[in-house]
Amino acid sequence: MNLSLRIARRYLFAKKSTNAINIITGIAVFGVSVGTAALILVLSVFNGFEDLFLGMYNNFNPDIRITATKGKTFTADSALISRMQLAVKGIEATSRVLEEVAFFSYKDKQDFGILKGVDDYYTRVTRIDSTVKEGKYALREGSREQAVLGLGMRNRLAVDISDPFAALTVYIPKRKQSALALEPQFTSRIIYPSGTFLAQQEVDNEYVIASIGLVQDLLKYEHTTVSSLELRLHEGFPATSTAADLQALLGPDYVVKDRLAQEEAFLRLMKIEKWLSFAIPGLMLLLVSFNLIGALWMIVLEKSQDISILKTLGMTDLSVRRVFLYQGLLLCSLGIVIGFVLALILFTLQKTVGIITLPGGMLIDAYPVSLRWYDFPIVLSIVLSIGYMASILPALRAQKMPAMFREE
Repeated sequence: MNLSLRIARRYLFAKKSTNAINIITGIAVFGVSVGTAALILVLSVFNGFEDLFLGMYNNFNPDIRITATKGKTFTADSALISRMQLAVKGIEATSRVLEEVAFFSYKDKQDFGILKGVDDYYTRVTRIDSTVKEGKYALREGSREQAVLGLGMRNRLAVDISDPFAALTVYIPKRKQSALALEPQFTSRIIYPSGTFLAQQEVDNEYVIASIGLVQDLLKYEHTTVSSLELRLHEGFPATSTAADLQALLGPDYVVKDRLAQEEAFLRLMKIEKWLSFAIPGLMLLLVSFNLIGALWMIVLEKSQDISILKTLGMTDLSVRRVFLYQGLLLCSLGIVIGFVLALILFTLQKTVGIITLPGGMLIDAYPVSLRWYDFPIVLSIVLSIGYMASILPALRAQKMPAMFREE
């Protein structure tokens, strides 16, 4: 073993002559432990919220969505869908979707929202039927058109799902306005609410899901006209590479996005918040490093006689400096191990018991947490870097000590 490392390890566990040095060293290690645990827990909380929100989006968003580069709609006939399924492996189901902003009226309530027309494959592409909290997922019953409303839309319109006779009227502006003043400028249809879904707040507050045939009829579109194609992939097929293959097949006239790209702005904001929050305990660790500098400096002063003897016996300045660099890294390593253990204990308690709860009315009762393996090497490298920088000044001080020591 390296001589400098052996000496540093001996100094780490050796009893100090002055009790204050032990206290300061203990405080420094405790600070590193708390800071390390805080870094891990901050990352785990943001990972938990990210998984929670993505899970809610996953019930509404498909694995891959295809839209037109220009304009709101494009033609998606059976030939286009067959070409995609033959050329690109991994496509399990494809759903045609047509969306349009609409005005809704229910009894004495009115509001704007988004009318989303979907075909019969939509429940195979998404898990929207699993999010139904009231009523059932049904878009048609015989000749009667039905719709499933987001919880926010249902509340704003005060829709009573249990009333089978109360209808929801949908108004959409005509694409070609008539010059006649008395002619209606809107097309309208009556649909009956069949259920309420709860997927994600932004979606719940805007969307009403109906059959694509109804929306195409309202807009006077052909049955092949869609605003997007939504795809589900077979399990095990990577969405990113499959989306790239579809983009290469379809060309620049189409935009192909996987699940993460569909919520790119949201995920970017989450990451910014995550690393800004991560910086706070990181700055705390920088402050803790001053305790570490003080502890190492006092150890250098206490071991000044040993340093002089070691230099007299032929130990080089570089080796002496390494002793205290190693000493700082060992102290940090001890704090890191304790911090990791503390973080794992708190993570387990939060996961099982929920020691930190959320206010009432939220989707979950306690803060969500999720550990990812790569968080540990990130925190490890940051804490060790801080420990190394804190060790430089005491190590340089030890290097400058003279070889001869005179005791007065």
